[in-house]
Amino acid sequence: MFNSASELEVLEETTAEISRLSSLALAGDPACSDNSATGSPEKTGYPDSVYILAANIFQGTRLEKSPEKALIKYGNEPLRSSAESEDESFQRLSYELAFSALKYQDILETILIDSYIFPSTTIPHHLNSLIIVMLYDFQDRKFQARLLSDNEASIAEVLEVENLLNSFKTKLAAALARCRIKHDALSIYHILPETVRNQELRASTLPLYAWINTCKISPEEVYYTLKKNGYNKVKSVLHIDSKVFAVDQHCSDVLIFPSQLKSDLLNIDLFKDYKLIFQDKSRSLAVHSVKALLNMDDDILMVNTGSWYTAAHMSILTNNNTSKIFVCGVRSQAKDPDLKNLFTKMGCKNIEILHETFMNLDLKDHRLQKVKVILLLPRCSGLGVSNPVEFILNEHEDTDLLKDFSQGGPSEDKLHVLAQRQYEQLTHAMKFTRAQAIVYCTCSVYPEENEAIVKKALEFQDHGNKVQPYRLSPPVLPLCSLKEIHLSTDKFFRMEPSEITNGCFLSVLTRERDPSETVSVKDVLARAAAKGLLEGIELGKSSKREKKKKQQRMSLPKSSIADNSGIQMKIAEFLSRETNVSANQSETLTTKTSLPQKNTNQVGSSSQVRKPSRPTTNPLVPTIMKNTSARPYERPTNFVRPRPEDRMIPLKPIEIALPPVMLPFPSPQGIRSHIPTPHFYYRWVGPKTVLPGYLSTPPIPRRREKPKENLPSSLPRHPRP
Repeated sequence: MFNSASELEVLEETTAEISRLSSLALAGDPACSDNSATGSPEKTGYPDSVYILAANIFQGTRLEKSPEKALIKYGNEPLRSSAESEDESFQRLSYELAFSALKYQDILETILIDSYIFPSTTIPHHLNSLIIVMLYDFQDRKFQARLLSDNEASIAEVLEVENLLNSFKTKLAAALARCRIKHDALSIYHILPETVRNQELRASTLPLYAWINTCKISPEEVYYTLKKNGYNKVKSVLHIDSKVFAVDQHCSDVLIFPSQLKSDLLNIDLFKDYKLIFQDKSRSLAVHSVKALLNMDDDILMVNTGSWYTAAHMSILTNNNTSKIFVCGVRSQAKDPDLKNLFTKMGCKNIEILHETFMNLDLKDHRLQKVKVILLLPRCSGLGVSNPVEFILNEHEDTDLLKDFSQGGPSEDKLHVLAQRQYEQLTHAMKFTRAQAIVYCTCSVYPEENEAIVKKALEFQDHGNKVQPYRLSPPVLPLCSLKEIHLSTDKFFRMEPSEITNGCFLSVLTRERDPSETVSVKDVLARAAAKGLLEGIELGKSSKREKKKKQQRMSLPKSSIADNSGIQMKIAEFLSRETNVSANQSETLTTKTSLPQKNTNQVGSSSQVRKPSRPTTNPLVPTIMKNTSARPYERPTNFVRPRPEDRMIPLKPIEIALPPVMLPFPSPQGIRSHIPTPHFYYRWVGPKTVLPGYLSTPPIPRRREKPKENLPSSLPRHPRP
């Protein structure tokens, strides 16, 4: 009780001043600024079940202090939660409240001690977590009373803590004001570390990403429906508050919306009927990378899928293939009916759930014999994510990440543990001998979880197997800016956290091609279609054409050899025919003119061949050496009328380069000394008329040159060069 009226008056003035200051409790907080900008009503509190679940989350993730410094002791017993806490909306609210209490844990504990709630109260220790989360909501409501619903069931523990905080309302407001003055901060938001504040700022402006379920609706129908609901298509939604949407540059089936439109979008039938699904862009990048590596009938193994929407998106992209998707790590079989029901609603038909963990999978499991691509989404620090609550709920991550996010990042020991686990999973994925590619994707910005893991796994991979080793492949996603090209120079795909997207790291590992392997045309077309290179082109049946082309390719060497041999046979036949006719005419004319000749026949008549004045020595020039017979030429006694094709036809002068014909000599030593270098140019000249004077006389021997009488009659005579 107050001793005088003056003391009461001073206290009332002080309380009014504290209330005025406490009204600025979260001025500058992105959440509060958004509420005021959009005209949303002030916060009136949460249901009792949300407080209970948030207290249990805080209890398991709070920062533990040394016993000598811990003035507030927390119990180990969790509070009993109701069935309503399993609702998705209730879980989201509980995680958000628990995460806020974690960020301000030191400040809230200081306020409780400065207001003398501790150690003056006798509340059990297991309720201290509930006091922390309800105190944060109490000051966030500017110390106003909570509005209760008539239909809501009350929880005794929540009512007990709420009455306690209301009884210390003035002292709590004064303690909050002194804390702000001590840190020279306009609000407790500005007391947070800079990394946490930047993260919250990005989370408040980060656009929404949603992919189109093409099994239920086409992109054109989605655009039309959105336009009917007042949404206009633009190139970029950045800094736009109106109802607009844009198409993502990396994934053509992903749409982008401004962040403040989520509540309005959830009321559209497109989202209610699973035709549009909200999900972080990094997961869409991962499944599109897998799609670009697939053949028509390749199976996929997904590891640490997190959100079931990731598996559903992969199933939608492979709906036209015969691929099967194996999702491992579903430990509880009780979830199978719910998952199958979800996949049925979304139109997914090729998903098979494996209850074994990835590290316990049998490498020789008959179900995995056709798995060609492994999608590895390891549990990581997730520091590239702006909204940790969405990341944990959507990707089914551990709640321990809330502690790391609240402090701006994990500790070195925690980061080392995560990196070691990721390395073990990646090396285990490399042991699947039938797999041909691995897509490794994280939401982290730490090199210890990204580049270092991949390079280490490639360096120490087992080369003892008969399969080809893995190598680092360039990203299969389009690079849409100079910054992305610069970040991908080392064959890694990176996106840094920004105001338009979360951070992402993606790496593609593929086995080196076996030279003995052949890729079918169907697989090549499938990969080209996956990369968007065959837009507007229908792939028809071309099996007969492929067979014909294959047969032509197989028979090409034989046909070329046959053509060459046929040409040579024709040339030899032509030369033989021309030689015989020329020899017959030469002998007939020689007999009539009574030229004195011995029993020597000039097989190669000069009337048919003009020899150059200088024999060439170029080895590339083909030569003609006519086949000779061992026995002398006999004059035919019976003349047969030549056939039309054997008649001499006047030809125009033509130069023909003929292939070389090698002549086997019976005695190379005796002939090689008298034969010049056997390389000549020949020019065939068709005779116009056959006259006796056309045949040339035997060549006159040069001066100081003896006649060659001992040469065999079957060999042609050539002048010495």
